[in-house]
Order: sequence, then C-alpha cells, then structure tokens
Amino acid sequence: MLAMIPMYYLITLAIVQGITEFLPISSSAHLVLLPSIMDEADQGLIIDVAVHVGTLFAVMLYFWRDIWGITKSYTIGIARNDTDTVFFRKLGLYSVLASIPVIIAGFTLHMIVPTGIRSPLVIAIMTLVFGLLLWFADRKLGDRDLTDLGWKAALMVGVAQIFALIPGTSRSGVTMTAARFLGFSRTEAARFALLLGIPAILGAGTLSAIDLIQSGDLHLQQDALIAAVLSFITAYISIIVMMKWLKSSTFTPFVIYRMILGTLLLLYIMV
Repeated sequence: MLAMIPMYYLITLAIVQGITEFLPISSSAHLVLLPSIMDEADQGLIIDVAVHVGTLFAVMLYFWRDIWGITKSYTIGIARNDTDTVFFRKLGLYSVLASIPVIIAGFTLHMIVPTGIRSPLVIAIMTLVFGLLLWFADRKLGDRDLTDLGWKAALMVGVAQIFALIPGTSRSGVTMTAARFLGFSRTEAARFALLLGIPAILGAGTLSAIDLIQSGDLHLQQDALIAAVLSFITAYISIIVMMKWLKSSTFTPFVIYRMILGTLLLLYIMV
C-alpha cells in the first residue's frame, strides 16, 4: 500500500475498531468488510493491527489496577503472601498461560498466510456460529469470579481464543463465551477476556511493527500511527460503556446483531 489512506476512512476505521474490539461482535470482521461498504481499497493487515494496538493501550489504561497488581506481585511484593498478592500473582500466571496457545497459532498462521484470512463467506459463517454459541453460553447461570480461576479453566479459555484468528469469530466474544460456559459472571468473563487481549494484541502488533518498519513506507507508517491514536480514544470510551452494561444486562443484543449481520452477509454473497 503506497498511497496514503483518506483521512475520513482512517477516522472511520478507528471508530469502528474502538467500538467493536471489546464487544462480542468481531472487530476484524468489520474491518474486513468496511472497504466494500465505503468503496475503498482494503486497508491491509498492518492498518488493522495498528488500530488494534490503539485498543491495547486503552485496555491497559482501564485495567491499570489489575496490571499494577500483577506487576507488583512479581516485583516488590514477591515475598508477600497476602490474599491480594496471591490473587494477582495467579491472575498474571494464568493470563500468560491462556495466551500461549493463540500466540503460537497466530505466529504459525502469519507464516503461512501473511495477509490473514479475509473471506466474506468465512466471516458470515463464523459470525452466525459463534453468535449462537455466545447465546447458549449466556443462558448458563454462573457467578464465579476470577478468584476461582484455575490453570485448567485458564487454558480452556486460551485454547478457545485460537478461533479468534478467524475473522467473524471475535476474540473478546469467544473468550467471554468460554468463560461463561465455565460458570463465570458476565463482568468477570469480560474482565478476563479483555486482560487476555493485552498479550494477544501485543503479539500481533509486534509482528506487524516489524513488517511496517521493513516496508519503509512513510505514508503507511503515518497512517498506522493516526489510526492507533484514534482507536485508543474510542476504545477507552467503549470499554467503560460495555463494563457498565454487563453489570445489569445480558449478551442477547450482541447475539441478535450477529444473527442479522451474518444473515445479511450470506444473502449478499448468494445474490
């Protein structure tokens, strides 16, 4: 991509990414579909990852207490064994454990398919399938919090996260679905899902940063920076709204949205 992406398109990309990254509706699906909707050239995987990196900083800011707690438990609090320190130590360990499967799978996929999977048909099918799975999972009553998180549950959520490499699945959606199936409350499922987004996005961002630097394309580098900043702002607002929503509401509206989107995509492809 040698030409600079139009500013209005970059702004749209950032807003869409910021809103959809942490909602269980698949941000990658929307980023793949957006070029067709707006009649623009595909922005490419590097810009996709750039807006994801913006959301990375947003989630780190929102959950700074968890991140600080984890960091402190392994540094200045390494010798302490009080309840909070032990909890954050385990949370950090389990977050790393749950991230290993998707990092390995993501690196392998990047080597095999550098541009990623961007098929509208795949997006449509995954949107419907994982929308239904989210609905079934959300019907399960559960009020477990992260103090009940063990290595087996963390690893199960981590393995489920591999499916997020397929557009239309939704990384946050599939991890929330897995956590709900395991009996965690909606807010705690979302909390763990968003925390897992940190190493997952960081891994993808590192790979694309290397590609970006090696490309030597100054316009592309500028576009990536602008997209990342704008997505950071919208993502932070989106996280605040979603976490408040889940305290008293279900995932049903997101399931309905996925059903409508997936059906429309299938109709569009068939016609």
